Amino acid sequence: MSLFKARDWWSTALGEKEEFDQGCLCVADVDNSGSGQDKITVGSYMGYLRIFNPHPVKPGDGMQAEELLLEVQLRDSVLQVEVGKFVSGTELLHLAVLHCRKLCVYAVSGTLGNVEHGNQYQIKLMYEHNLQRTACNMTYGPFGGVKGRDLICIQSMDGMLMLFEQESYAFGRFLPGFLLPGPLTYSSRTDSFITVSSCQQVESYKYQVLAFATDADERQETEQQKLSSGKRLVMDWVLNIGEQALDICVVSFNQTSSVFVLGERNFFCLKDNGQIRFMKKLDCSPSCFLPYCSVSEGTINTLVGNHNNMLHVYQDVTLKWATQLPHIPVAVKVGNLQDLKGVIVTLSDSGHLQCSYLGTDPSLFQAPKVESREINYEELDREMKKLQKIIKESTKTQDILPKSEKDYDDLRITAEVSPDLDVVSQAIDSEVRAEAVPSVTVKITLQSRLAVQKTKLSVCVQPPLALTHDQFIFDDIESCESKVVALSVFLKGNCPPAELEGSAVASYSTPTDLNPEGIPRVAQCKFRLPLRLICFPAQPSKTANHKLTIDTNKPPVSLVNLFPDFADQSDEDQVNVLGFQFFTGSRITLLASKTSQRYRIQSEQLEDLWLITKELTFRLEEYFKKQNSKDFTCTFSGSVPLQEYFELIDRHFELRLNAEKFEELLSERAIQFRAIERRLLTRFKDKTPAPLQHLDTLLEGTYRQIIALADAAEENQTNMFQAFTKLKSATQLVIMLISLWQKLSTDQVAILEATFLPLMQDTQELGWEESVDAAISHLLRTCLSKSSKEQALTLTSQLSIPKDTSRLKKHITLLCDRLVKGGRLCLSTDTNIQQTMVMPGGCTPIPESDLEERTGVQDSTTMFTSHRHLTKQKSKTDFPQGALEEAEKP
Repeated sequence: MSLFKARDWWSTALGEKEEFDQGCLCVADVDNSGSGQDKITVGSYMGYLRIFNPHPVKPGDGMQAEELLLEVQLRDSVLQVEVGKFVSGTELLHLAVLHCRKLCVYAVSGTLGNVEHGNQYQIKLMYEHNLQRTACNMTYGPFGGVKGRDLICIQSMDGMLMLFEQESYAFGRFLPGFLLPGPLTYSSRTDSFITVSSCQQVESYKYQVLAFATDADERQETEQQKLSSGKRLVMDWVLNIGEQALDICVVSFNQTSSVFVLGERNFFCLKDNGQIRFMKKLDCSPSCFLPYCSVSEGTINTLVGNHNNMLHVYQDVTLKWATQLPHIPVAVKVGNLQDLKGVIVTLSDSGHLQCSYLGTDPSLFQAPKVESREINYEELDREMKKLQKIIKESTKTQDILPKSEKDYDDLRITAEVSPDLDVVSQAIDSEVRAEAVPSVTVKITLQSRLAVQKTKLSVCVQPPLALTHDQFIFDDIESCESKVVALSVFLKGNCPPAELEGSAVASYSTPTDLNPEGIPRVAQCKFRLPLRLICFPAQPSKTANHKLTIDTNKPPVSLVNLFPDFADQSDEDQVNVLGFQFFTGSRITLLASKTSQRYRIQSEQLEDLWLITKELTFRLEEYFKKQNSKDFTCTFSGSVPLQEYFELIDRHFELRLNAEKFEELLSERAIQFRAIERRLLTRFKDKTPAPLQHLDTLLEGTYRQIIALADAAEENQTNMFQAFTKLKSATQLVIMLISLWQKLSTDQVAILEATFLPLMQDTQELGWEESVDAAISHLLRTCLSKSSKEQALTLTSQLSIPKDTSRLKKHITLLCDRLVKGGRLCLSTDTNIQQTMVMPGGCTPIPESDLEERTGVQDSTTMFTSHRHLTKQKSKTDFPQGALEEAEKP
């Protein structure tokens, strides 16, 4: 903060709730009084035009009524005001007002008053130009070296420079490579326009080049007509400043001129040929600037206002003065007011207009003396205890908005899934090859405890499941009001989903006294979809390639009681065996032992076992929960089918490699196609016809190749989506088997799920293989490490598609080995003490040396892949006779 404040000479507040910017202020002798005194002209975005002539009796006085010479409300917003010689036939100054779609030039004149209210001022419209494009800013000057008059150049929002020779429109030119408009100025010494493009480059265009370039009105003509109708618009010079510009200004002195550019962090001084004269890095974010000639010969002073309410005065790059302003200036000018030269005029975006000067009278604040009094220690102790109690209560709740009821949110969301399928299916555009694809209705209820606003509801299910509606937007929900929406879920893709769960998320805002707009909050809930949505009852299959056995600690339950929606109550054969068939064609068989506590799931595909296995364990838990049995557990004593799991990984990885190959081939054919097109265009533009030399045939052949490659890439993308869905199903099955096998806790299962299922969607930039490999490597290096040597290994920080899947498969096998040996999954980086555990059948000790580890990987792959874990030693009365004989086949 500066010690010195800007000395207030005169100030006023303009209007109410009006907005202003850097082009809204102009200081000049707009009424041609000839007295050498400037007037202050201010325009606002609300369309008001005001002209002031300050003459306070003493410094610091407010505005008097007679100091406002003119106030008029125009119909359009005022973007910029300038004063110059804009009317032909006279060299008097006139006022140019730029609107969004109009340029107006006014004459300001005054009439001597005969009463105490003073002189009367009025404006007269000399001429106006209606603009075909939306204006952004303008500049003026003696374009082309004309004498005694000023021309106007307007920059439109779409990059067109429109030049006006006073009452007539001259021409328009489009700036090359234009994206967004920037500040614009004119240099009379070089007769060129200088602007800063959205590429963060200072660009200079000669007026003569603009005049002889192709007319902007002919922009829609063909390329051949463009080349023959005029010259191309080229820059005189260009300089990259590396940041966006706020303003640009040209200052001339001693037969030379300098271009000043105010950036977001620096201001630059350039020579008129584009070379940097000097630059200055600013400490604060600037808001406006004004360079002007210094009293010292050969130097330039620059006023720079910033967002810290400061005004800095620089002499070249040296800070000479800093003063405090009462507002953030968006425009600054220097003028001669009431025989006082060098008055600084500043304008804020809210309309605070101030005329000030620099002085050395510091504003010092001295604290008043405090009366001495005796300290009441008892009162201080009570106050301290009260404050400590408040602090303790505030630290208990970490929420931004305190809750009056902890168990009840401001907005509660619940989802209810219909127990029956829809009578009339709502499935649309389904790819499933079935006679009828069912759908199920889900009702979602929003119950508000308080008044909430900006409520948006999003519903999500796992593809290939789809929704009839997934987005809902509500108006403000009043207190104790409820909203109910209904939607249908159906199977859209031609493969089973990896999950039968969905989620509903509602985002809303809760208004408070301090924040009327509301504090953003989120409420969510999950719902479970019925198994009948994706499969139907079918005849059990006697043959199967993949079989799993789940052990329990409770007596076997009849499948009719577990699956009443699939089993026929009158069919006694379905008590122990049940068949399921997905709408996509796969068939799964579920068998329950008559005497032992075991259940078998078998299918032709490994990934198809997942949903039935999960549904079985879920319904068993629900069944025994209703029986008030709290010690029910499921276990798995077989071997994890890693080999079949690795085949799914290889299939998915192969499709990813194919996608890369298709992308490369498409890129090559596209380059070839564009090259042939350029050759053909050159031949067609040639004035002397020449043979095409089979270029048209080559173009057609390349086009057909591109279409064929695009179709193949699209088909590969569909196959890769299905492979990824199958891989997710198999992955969740492997996670469940490992958790049942090693009796992992809920936290450990969550770590496994985060490790093996890090992605919801698979992309070429970040795929499943590299993500899972990095996660497993982290576990092997931290909580599952064998020694400090492994913890010291550094993992690569960049994920890229691997060359093959051998490393990933090795790491998955090692992960299972470490869990068998007694490793414990945790988020801590400390080395776990490997405890000796009783290993189930089919497990071998983990090798200790690197050589043993390499050989052990191959052995362990075989160890986990044997899915025929039922042996002849089992009781032959456990399963139906036909199923048991099928399991005993070699």
